[in-house]
Amino acid sequence: MPRSMWKGSIAFGLVNIPVELYSAVRDHRPRFRLLHAADESPVSYERVCQREGKPVGWDDLVKGYEYEKGQFVVLTKDDFKTAALEKTRTIDILDFVDPQEIDERYFETPYYLQPGKGADRAYALLRDAIRESGKVGIAKIILREAQHLAAVETIGDALVLTMMRFADELADLGEFRFPASEGIRPGEMNMALQLIDSLSARWEPAKYTDEYRENLMRLIQAKLKGRTPKLQDREVPQQADVVDLMARLRASLEAKGDAAPARKGTARKKPAARKKTGRAA
Repeated sequence: MPRSMWKGSIAFGLVNIPVELYSAVRDHRPRFRLLHAADESPVSYERVCQREGKPVGWDDLVKGYEYEKGQFVVLTKDDFKTAALEKTRTIDILDFVDPQEIDERYFETPYYLQPGKGADRAYALLRDAIRESGKVGIAKIILREAQHLAAVETIGDALVLTMMRFADELADLGEFRFPASEGIRPGEMNMALQLIDSLSARWEPAKYTDEYRENLMRLIQAKLKGRTPKLQDREVPQQADVVDLMARLRASLEAKGDAAPARKGTARKKPAARKKTGRAA
């Protein structure tokens, strides 16, 4: 059984439900350390003062905020305590909102919420009520000394808490340049829609694997055994420059086999926004 990383309670209204927080993701990527090429010894890092060029011990370190290039405001431990919020052990649900109104860019890392001792009935009631309502709880939680925005939703029999970004953490779309739809010909749109249809499939997350990680692990295992690794074939990347868009679309469809019948007109009903309940799969 995994170890919980946080214990507290969910609070909504005057109700408090004891819960435990568990990571909902697993990092299987191989870890590497830097070694000295001459003797394969691990290389350690030193904290070196840029002015004196000498190592600095942990006891001599302070934290500084660089407000201008090379100019810092030093903050002490007392400063951080002064700024810190009261360290509660509560997931405070502030609102329940329609999940279709939430931009996917707000979501970060999912965690499983498991009921604490004696809280099964209350946990099940909140879970089933959230599922029945079709809403997502928007909450705040203090974790590792920092306050986080979070979503509380149901996935299967679990309550899932997903860390969210605050609004000012998202880059404004207006800062970037995106092309307008003007100039797209009906034939191009029709063929692009055919290509999308030919590539349409059911969502099966298990079929999408990290081929780079798999190749790395094969290579590592082969090196341990003194063998030549058998790696997956690499796909040749497509040319980035698109000279004739229609020709590329047509070639893509031909590569997929018999294309779907040509569409009459280009009007297409916009699909309904999906309910955001699959991020912890």
